[in-house]
Amino acid sequence: MITTPKWVGVAALALVAAITLAGCSTATPSTGSTPGAKPSGAITVYNAQHEELTQAWADEFTKQTGVTVTLRNGDDSELGNQLVQEGNASPADVFLTENSPAMSLVDNAKLFAPVDAATLAQVPEAYRPSSGHWTGIAARSTVFVYNPSMLSESQLPASLLDLADAKWKGRWAASPSGADFQAIVSALLALKGEKATSAWLASMKENATAYKGNSAVMKAVNAGEIPAGVIYHYYWFGDQSGTGENSDNTKLHYFKNSDPGAFVSTSGGGVLKTAKNPVAAQAFLKFITGKTGQTILQTGSSFEYPVASDVAANKALVPLVDLDAPVLDPSKLDSRKVTDLMTAAGLL
Repeated sequence: MITTPKWVGVAALALVAAITLAGCSTATPSTGSTPGAKPSGAITVYNAQHEELTQAWADEFTKQTGVTVTLRNGDDSELGNQLVQEGNASPADVFLTENSPAMSLVDNAKLFAPVDAATLAQVPEAYRPSSGHWTGIAARSTVFVYNPSMLSESQLPASLLDLADAKWKGRWAASPSGADFQAIVSALLALKGEKATSAWLASMKENATAYKGNSAVMKAVNAGEIPAGVIYHYYWFGDQSGTGENSDNTKLHYFKNSDPGAFVSTSGGGVLKTAKNPVAAQAFLKFITGKTGQTILQTGSSFEYPVASDVAANKALVPLVDLDAPVLDPSKLDSRKVTDLMTAAGLL
């Protein structure tokens, strides 16, 4: 405590105050983590990623740090909208998704704290937004699953846009209500614009058969109910690693050529500004994008792509570099506009 004599004037008091404040100038804002601080306590994660994968991450993180991780599981849109509604009152420390539009939704509401620089350094620029308010943690590729007894290779579409042609009426399927497919449409919107996207969605309404979920689409193609469908790659690889009963009659077609159908969706992770335990929250995000976290992803059952710390994909997968995906800033994918356009087209 600084004791000031009664005769000291206002100017001297100001000088004492300035010296005192200068001594406190290294304080860290409450919205960030303290560099070098050891994580402890507990965090709450709003998890829209695969539950098994995130549980494996949480278990290993707890083993290494002692931090207790509570998961609240849901889907991208559900949890993203919940965070926006909760605002500063949210109990969440961390948000994880399967697709990036939900991350942009929360980021646009200015609810994320900046990601620690050491974490961002682990992730290539292609798999994190320009804002630096969240980061990629995994990725998944768009694919065209087809039944070779109903479609030959020569009949496969060269582009996702080809599915708007009348010859595809009743010959392909998707899950328009799911966040996965809506993320694919957000890429189409970013690459081709609103007019082209609206026209494509109108044709989709005429041509495509709607199912609930990518697994249902793949099962329908496998059963010969419909020749083909648009899904993410990992549904097929996951089924093939097991019994194969829902995929043995199918093959995958990759559009490549920077086509909208070659879109690679970035799964995201971010720390909330209002995190009760920002040190542990930032440490958790650094852990899952680090070598150990990405190796858990590589060797696990989700069959998603690692995107950080130079960890290669599962050997069963087509390497990311060979997918020839379009280059997109994941923070620019507009989920609200996509929902509006799909609703206008009668798909939602």
